[in-house]
Amino acid sequence: MIKNGILNPQIRSLLARVRHTNMLVIADRGFAFCPTIETVDISLVNDVPTVLQVLDAIRPDFEIGEILMAEEFLDENTPEVREQFAQAMAGIPVSYEAHDELKKRVPYTVGLIRTGDTIQYANIILVSA
Repeated sequence: MIKNGILNPQIRSLLARVRHTNMLVIADRGFAFCPTIETVDISLVNDVPTVLQVLDAIRPDFEIGEILMAEEFLDENTPEVREQFAQAMAGIPVSYEAHDELKKRVPYTVGLIRTGDTIQYANIILVSA
């Protein structure tokens, strides 16, 4: 029985298949469904869990080389929300691009973890190191 780390078997399996420079999405509750990639939906209710909670859970065992986010995240959220994300992503380079461009990357990712997050444009793409 697994006692530590990620307990969800689908997420463990998904993470095990990510290789060097592969991408993995952690998405908010409203992110569009992409039928060509594996989606693990762990949304329960609004804001349970959040994108940052999932990031915090996988970060110890996932070597992240870069994080990609939508530029709109910066415009649509308060300084407090932006600071929460900055703290959670500390030490990892973050690049911003238009949300429409970010969505074009999704079919080329290994998979997507959907959360219950309600923060506008909270979606992140993790690029493995």
